[in-house]
Amino acid sequence: MHYSDSEIMALAAGRFVSDGDIIFAGTGVAMLAATTAKRIYAPKAVVFFETGGIDPALTEIPMAVADLRVMSGTCLNSGLIEAFSIVGHRRLRTIAFLGAAQIDKYGNLNTTMIGDYHRPKKRFPGSGGAADAASLASGFIAFMKHEKKRFVEKLDYLTSVGWYRGGDSRQKLGLKRGGPIAVVTDLGVMKFDPDTKAMYLAEYYPGVTIEQIRENTGFALDTSKAQEAKEPTNEELRILREEVDPQRLICMAR
Repeated sequence: MHYSDSEIMALAAGRFVSDGDIIFAGTGVAMLAATTAKRIYAPKAVVFFETGGIDPALTEIPMAVADLRVMSGTCLNSGLIEAFSIVGHRRLRTIAFLGAAQIDKYGNLNTTMIGDYHRPKKRFPGSGGAADAASLASGFIAFMKHEKKRFVEKLDYLTSVGWYRGGDSRQKLGLKRGGPIAVVTDLGVMKFDPDTKAMYLAEYYPGVTIEQIRENTGFALDTSKAQEAKEPTNEELRILREEVDPQRLICMAR
């Protein structure tokens, strides 16, 4: 069965969402995953965007959070203040879907720059709303290409806090809830130990080996709990391709 990296990532992430969850969706695969979650796994979940589109129809997948399609068929068109008030609402289970350039073993994210801060080799858009979402949401799922240069021992810049230094260090920063739930990559799914908060390999995709994942991770990764992930079903792929992203704007990305 053929499927792209973005398709299996979207399906893997969508399985973490339950009815009633409120999904804060970023751009790219994160947006594909949020729409997939609602169409396949959790039809009563609500997707919203930092630009203020709350529960849009998503008849066409938006290409970015500023795409006007995030406002099409919504129950409410609001703004940044309202969107982040929802992210941090204590009576809601909000899950943020975020991308990043680098991640460490505790799920801290870098979306700012590579190299020295004052003379960077590469500069990225920065936090946007990611630092707020990672701090305030009930939890977040990170989307990454699985490469050693991205899974690093030490971030070049800490943009968004994950489990910080492990254990209860996140709470000691004053972040009383939330934290990374999982990391979804093009090779597998990582979760976090409930006590140490260190990342471990939970699932590897069909056709991927554990050794391949180890070789592409820049720190020691516990693989003792790893299991092979379920292969996407024909029906999941049909919905993804015909209903979620019929124009194949994101589905066919590798």
